[in-house]
Amino acid sequence: MSQSYLEPASAVPEVRVLTPEDLRTALFAGMRDFRRAPAFGLFFSAVYVICGWIILIALTTSGNFWWILPAAAGFPILGPFIACGLYEVSRRLELDLPLRWGQVLGVVVAQKDRQIPSMAAVVVIFFLFWNFLSHMVFALFMGMQPIVNISSSLDSFMTANGLTLLAVEMLIGAVFASILFSITVVSLPLLLDREMDFVTAMITSVQVVQANPVLMLSWGVTIGGILFFAMLPGFLGLLVALPVLGHATWHLYRLALD
Repeated sequence: MSQSYLEPASAVPEVRVLTPEDLRTALFAGMRDFRRAPAFGLFFSAVYVICGWIILIALTTSGNFWWILPAAAGFPILGPFIACGLYEVSRRLELDLPLRWGQVLGVVVAQKDRQIPSMAAVVVIFFLFWNFLSHMVFALFMGMQPIVNISSSLDSFMTANGLTLLAVEMLIGAVFASILFSITVVSLPLLLDREMDFVTAMITSVQVVQANPVLMLSWGVTIGGILFFAMLPGFLGLLVALPVLGHATWHLYRLALD
């Protein structure tokens, strides 16, 4: 991996105040990058879609239908790591560098020797803890209620306990998603682009959210909405949604940090 584009370790970028136009600019830039390099976008998103199918098939064949919902809702938080390849594609398009498979994949593989694995550990811990809480909340509200098949399971969610369970699950998911979004929204492209420790990158990412709370909330809701609807047709919508959002995140990072 070439190190020529990496900034010195001491260079901590300054956080900028964003405007609604910046969000539109980043999103349209993401669409443009996907159109310019669709093969790369489809490749990286296909890995994600295939993983989604594997989880869905495993849960369905094992009879754990209920856990499809929390697994499908929590799975997208692992998306930024697939997006590392998309960030590199956008970086190369931005600098008019050649797009070669060996170079792009080489940059992604080289991240194992940098700070990305540490960030991966943080995200995996969040993901596992979120699933642990989902199981615990489910046991608290529904553990004593007999569930025989899918139909009776769905009916049980229409009870007082079931509706409360869904509300609590949504609240917990929102809290976890907000925290994870805050520490990763620009930290991953920042770590790909510069030599910086992952703690500083997470702090910088949180500072971006603090400096632009309303806009970053809008961005998070936009990402969540797009991913949700993209997952509905058997995860197939992610083939387009993930590359566009990945490229857009790179451009938002460029706009958010000086």
